[in-house]
Amino acid sequence: MLKQRMSLIALGILSASTAMANDQEQSKGFVEDSHLNIAARNAYISRDKKNGEKDKAEWGQGFIGKFESGFTQGTVGVGVDVIGQYAIRLDGGKGRAGAGGIDFFKQGNGTVDDNGQRNPGSAPHDLAKGGAAVKFRVSNTVLKYGDQFPAVPVLQYDNSRLLSETYTGTSIVSKEIAGLQLDAGHFTKEARKSMEGTDSGRLKSIDYIGGSYKFTESLSAALYASDMQDVLKKQYVNVNYVLALPEKQSLTFDFNGYKTKLDRSFALENQGDADARDNKIWSLGATWAVGAHSFTLAHQRSTGDTGYLYGGYRNAGGIGDGGNTILLANSYWSDFNGKDERSWQAGYGIDFATFGVPGLTYNIAYVRGTNIDDGTGRGDGTEREIWNQFKYVVQSGPAKDLSLRARASWLRVSNNASNYNTGGNEIRLFADYPINVF
Repeated sequence: MLKQRMSLIALGILSASTAMANDQEQSKGFVEDSHLNIAARNAYISRDKKNGEKDKAEWGQGFIGKFESGFTQGTVGVGVDVIGQYAIRLDGGKGRAGAGGIDFFKQGNGTVDDNGQRNPGSAPHDLAKGGAAVKFRVSNTVLKYGDQFPAVPVLQYDNSRLLSETYTGTSIVSKEIAGLQLDAGHFTKEARKSMEGTDSGRLKSIDYIGGSYKFTESLSAALYASDMQDVLKKQYVNVNYVLALPEKQSLTFDFNGYKTKLDRSFALENQGDADARDNKIWSLGATWAVGAHSFTLAHQRSTGDTGYLYGGYRNAGGIGDGGNTILLANSYWSDFNGKDERSWQAGYGIDFATFGVPGLTYNIAYVRGTNIDDGTGRGDGTEREIWNQFKYVVQSGPAKDLSLRARASWLRVSNNASNYNTGGNEIRLFADYPINVF
């Protein structure tokens, strides 16, 4: 049914009356509108676990190149996009590689010794992969087929590590009406960010449809739905409202929610209970911005037969809908998405531009989660996290736009929630340098 709805909406989009300037009419040509950008990233993540597990750390240098052609002129514009990714492992050997949550370089399958114990294989010294997509544009609607970076709330690719996830399939993005964006997609392959191969995630298929609308300068909303073959169905809703206040102040309210229903066979296989299928999770955040400062309060709540499931890789026991498909207020190192979990956040941010250091920001947040049911049935597990990050973006000179980030998290999980999450200390150091070739 979702595929049929995608086809109908595509026809409706293409036949809709244009309420905006026609992008295709403004096309300068395949070559004239082409762009080549390279994102150079040096990344290090270290995790010091507190439950006896081995500490994990990985360090690497990555490059993500994106060539985006313009569209040929005419009623139907044609173009191509090309993605190239390469990474060099700088550290992560000697037993420290292979952490699922870091996942810079996936270890090999390894061997099994005479005692039946598996010895993990080594991590590769480098990775190289790429892909391409062909695209068509009519008016302000673009249809694309091939390797892509899908970024909708129900299929959000992960770009928070060294290299990026990619997906192979078809997407439609339409902006025919001012303030309205409509999206639909059908994807059949998921490429893991830490290994080569175009189907390294073993995704069967995922379809999505939805859109966002900006009602006024202050109010916007979004609604999306997805159907992942043999896994789950998911819906997402967002409402964002910005209240302008006197003296350069503002108050922003942001509501996000997901509703998930697992397929019965998937619930039985992965949850051990064919009836543990439903989850609803939502968050409401309020941020008061005043001058250089921002203050945030947020509440997040998960209900249902299971916790909120997202991301991961099907061939590694995951879901497969993108590592960033959790647009919720309390998602930091922990996502505070356990079964029946309730969490509160208090956050603070400062922009040092006001104090003569443009480009430097600092953010800190404290989140506490309670009422976690990790499968033992007690429902009284807890977790708490302190997250903070310094970020500096070079404002001028040869290194303009170079971004430096230093992030640290301290996560503690009670013993009666150990089946749900693991505590520890985490450090992330990232240097991102965008290179605009042309």
